[in-house]
Amino acid sequence: MLQTQSSTYRNMQCTHLEGPDGALYNKDSQIKGGLNRMVEHQTDVVLDNGGIVRVEPLSGPIFRIRYGFQESFPEATMIRYGIVKNEWPQKDFSREESGGRVIFRTSHAELSISRGDGGIVFRDREGKRILCEAEGPKLNRNSGFSQQFVLEEEEKLYGLGDESRDVLQKRGRRARMWVKNVDCYAPIPFLMSSRGWGFFLNTTWRHFFDLGHSRDDRWRVSAKRGELDYYWIAGPDYAKLLDRYTEITGKPHLLPLWAYGLTFVCNEQESAREMLDDAMRFRQLGIPCDLIGLEPGWMQKHYDYSVDKKWHPERFYIPSWAPKGPHTFIAALERLGFKLSLWLCSDYDVTYQEERLASASGSEAGQAQPADGDFSPDDFEQDQRAHAPVYADTLTKRDEPWFRHLQPFVDQGVRAFKMDGARQVNEHPDRKWGNGMDDEEVHNVYPTLLNKQMHLGFKEHTGLRSMIYSSGGYVGIQQYAATWAGDTGGGPRPLVSMLNHGLSGHPHASCDMDVFTADGIHFGFLQPWSQVNSWAYWRHPWLLGEKLLHLFTYYAKLRYRLLPYLYSAAHNAVRTGMPIIRAMPLVYPDDPRSDECLQQYMVGDYLLVAAFTREVHLPEGEWIDYWSGRRYAGPLDITAEVPDDRGGPLFVKAGAVIPTWPDMDYVGHKPVNQIGVHIYPGADSEFRLYEDDGTTYRYLENEVATTTFSCRTTGSETKVRIGRRSGSYEGMPAARTFDLRMYTEQAPAAVYVNGGKLSADGWSFEDGACRLLIAEDEEREFVEVRFTHQIDGEREDQNVEKN
Repeated sequence: MLQTQSSTYRNMQCTHLEGPDGALYNKDSQIKGGLNRMVEHQTDVVLDNGGIVRVEPLSGPIFRIRYGFQESFPEATMIRYGIVKNEWPQKDFSREESGGRVIFRTSHAELSISRGDGGIVFRDREGKRILCEAEGPKLNRNSGFSQQFVLEEEEKLYGLGDESRDVLQKRGRRARMWVKNVDCYAPIPFLMSSRGWGFFLNTTWRHFFDLGHSRDDRWRVSAKRGELDYYWIAGPDYAKLLDRYTEITGKPHLLPLWAYGLTFVCNEQESAREMLDDAMRFRQLGIPCDLIGLEPGWMQKHYDYSVDKKWHPERFYIPSWAPKGPHTFIAALERLGFKLSLWLCSDYDVTYQEERLASASGSEAGQAQPADGDFSPDDFEQDQRAHAPVYADTLTKRDEPWFRHLQPFVDQGVRAFKMDGARQVNEHPDRKWGNGMDDEEVHNVYPTLLNKQMHLGFKEHTGLRSMIYSSGGYVGIQQYAATWAGDTGGGPRPLVSMLNHGLSGHPHASCDMDVFTADGIHFGFLQPWSQVNSWAYWRHPWLLGEKLLHLFTYYAKLRYRLLPYLYSAAHNAVRTGMPIIRAMPLVYPDDPRSDECLQQYMVGDYLLVAAFTREVHLPEGEWIDYWSGRRYAGPLDITAEVPDDRGGPLFVKAGAVIPTWPDMDYVGHKPVNQIGVHIYPGADSEFRLYEDDGTTYRYLENEVATTTFSCRTTGSETKVRIGRRSGSYEGMPAARTFDLRMYTEQAPAAVYVNGGKLSADGWSFEDGACRLLIAEDEEREFVEVRFTHQIDGEREDQNVEKN
């Protein structure tokens, strides 16, 4: 549950709304009188100072609030372009007035607005005030907006995406929300509070959050341009707030299963032959890997931003008379079990395509008008040869979507694209975009639009899930692409960036792996997706020396064994917005140490990872050191003991159920007819394994198989239940066995399967684990395995002696 605090109610101060000309509206203005004579919509509140507040209860706990000067509100850019959800089921709500306030109630929350100054109070379903404005908003069409809210004592704030790589808890910060190379690759204007509210600012303009920086009892959002348009979300905990935020801005895209393996990006000077040699070396050394990437050296013209790019004619030669087929280097790579990724950067004007898509979907034009739109009604005749618009942009083909020129490469077998920060995070101060907007309005959202078109283009052309990975991002990026931390390496600061992404609804963040240290390899493989980027360097595993090569190989195999666990966490992220790797405040909000834990995190429900440190904070509960098997009772701060051949601390939460795969060289290398099930008893728990075809979108049509595992420990026995598979998908194994391993300090006295006692040769105990094979039973709802240490008060000596 979220932390709750009580505080004295602070009286809200009245601040006038400024009019279109910068003058203040007031009670006596003629404009105000005119507005009062308008027909008041059910969701519109006309203020005493002449402004209008439009309140839209979108669902029980979600409200959209917009402030304006007239009944016609321009639609927001991100709604026009389909990033932010616009279609909501009709929701029942009540509206009443009392004491100069208009009150909207739903089944989950209450929002009230002062007619005097537009100030808002937000309450949860129990009627507890969770947020209120410190004063009414300041608005001016020509100079943006500013709005302040009360910041309660001990209230904590999280979110804002890749705005900071120094902290998780954002109270006390002043944040500039502007996409910028290295400093701020992917800001997300979303906040979560420990008091049970979420706030999403629906703007693409440059804006600012002051979260108790200037004044410790206020937080403020402001912008010099744009409309005040935001969403309030009520929720009992951070998980529910993330779920509801991603309902607004889109649930995350599920990557293809192979994308959760290892990506290796070659040296940019490599040729096709050298790339294939790298692929062969991975297979010869038994290092699992699925995706090989090429940097800009694959192009005929180095760093070609245009839609005319071609393969380098010498280093990546493909016969013009036979550009596809089993004879190409791409097909040879596929036969080795690899997918191919190409580096791209873009300065293309994607707003032309967005306008086409918006028009096709019937979106209202709002403020977006193509720069070469209709002539003025005063025009009599036009010499278009002399007076056609002049564009500095010489790359864009206005009638051609960006993805179209990539289709031939996809047809040849390319399965992924790496979207470099250049030029998507660059400013274009003098650019007038094709939709008529200035760069101030397009700059932040450009990375999302670019990756959206990449994602949709690949989906429509192939019917397969895309693996687009980008350094830039903004609101909604989770729908379309994975991200990595850009040109910032793979150290502690990128880790904080990834955790902040997870606190902002984006689960697929990663970074370049630091392969030259054991700590870097440890962290690099325990991420949502793993990438080694050689670029201009030599980061090939076999060039690291014997010790690091051994370490790299171990972690690569560990990651692939954990893929069913990681993929299930990804499925959960797609459904709920809960990230794959989780900042400690997200999982343990009541632990006073959580905000300080910048170098540790949870992977899924049960694994705790620390990176670049040996100092670990173990929250409440029982924890098992993955390397040694030693158990600890939290909360506890320890200096972890890490073996010389490992790269960092790794702990398992008691009660964990962790499914694993057998060793394999790549996803699909072997049929998965047997699943390992690793049980760490000590607390009651449950885990749901998700499986699908791994490549298509049929998972959205419920072509998914789930298997539920549970573990219950009471007194002298532990019960493990393996549920019958529910659902199906194409390619699902017809039968399944489970290699069950329960980790205990001593061998159990007896083992029972579905009530029947196993003989001594039906199970074994070795290296701290009781192990047995269980066959799936389609006739039963579940298979139950029971481990006991005492039966009728007597130990079973034959089993103890055997083990």
